[in-house]
Amino acid sequence: MRRLPKQTDPNLLVGANTADDAGVYRLDRDRALVQTVDFFTPIVDDPYIFGQIAAANALSDVYAMGGRPLTAMNLLGVPTELVPPEVIARILQGGARKVHEAKCALVGGHSIRNPEPIYGLSVTGLVSPKRLIVNSAARAGDLLILTKPLGTGIATTGIKRGITSRALERKAVRAMVSLNAVGTALAEQGLVRAGVDVTGFGFLGHLGAMCRSSRVGALIEADKIPVLGREIFELIKQGCVPGGSKGNLDFAEAFVEWSNVSDSQKILLADAQTSGGLLVCVAPKNLPAVLKMLARDRTLCQAVVGRIERSAKPRIRVTSGS
Repeated sequence: MRRLPKQTDPNLLVGANTADDAGVYRLDRDRALVQTVDFFTPIVDDPYIFGQIAAANALSDVYAMGGRPLTAMNLLGVPTELVPPEVIARILQGGARKVHEAKCALVGGHSIRNPEPIYGLSVTGLVSPKRLIVNSAARAGDLLILTKPLGTGIATTGIKRGITSRALERKAVRAMVSLNAVGTALAEQGLVRAGVDVTGFGFLGHLGAMCRSSRVGALIEADKIPVLGREIFELIKQGCVPGGSKGNLDFAEAFVEWSNVSDSQKILLADAQTSGGLLVCVAPKNLPAVLKMLARDRTLCQAVVGRIERSAKPRIRVTSGS
């Protein structure tokens, strides 16, 4: 990305330079487009559920910027000699269900033959330039709230190996298909100005990007991090850790300071999430209103996991009482 020419368009409010969740382009004083694209290979066996998860994951980038999804387009690649038409249809039906739930118009898409199945969406949304959620607006004293539990990377790796319990699988699927639509409401009511959604780079990776963009540090209390279930730590002990999560942890070591944190907690904080929750920065005065709003959606957490701190470097301190 550094080799690409720098953008100088004054209407490009959010580009690639801050590693944010989506691009934002101003149309006029009151409206801006939010644009994103995301797709991946199946992480569950059921094609309908896979379609839902992939669509929710792509839509999340618009919600993470405080926008409302307007239109979506399917992106599909399949080995047609291996995947029958009815399976392809179920993937697309699952995606369409989530797009409909988001009150978003599915306007078409593009498909190709591919050695392995991939599916996702390109999504265009609308946001007020005055109500954007960005990863560069965190301020010292802000409280950090995480809206979904961590552990989906570990759980889905266990599913592929056949060692995840049905109960944990259901929890993971329920979390991944849940929309992060609360991001729109939080932004439109002026309760949140900074945040990210936690996906492939893990909790620490996305928080680290926010700290770098905002030029701040963070303190995280590992014991307050919501987890899909205690079984996640049992899976970690069995070596059920995706390669992406291991890479995330290696990368995070450069900017994280640990204090009494177990190896399992470290892996959890670096776990590569799919369709993860929002990590938002909330001014203390806005905390009651934010928690009240989150409480309306039973699929979401209301976990205050740390705070933003002043720091000369974008360091993250992680502590634990265990």
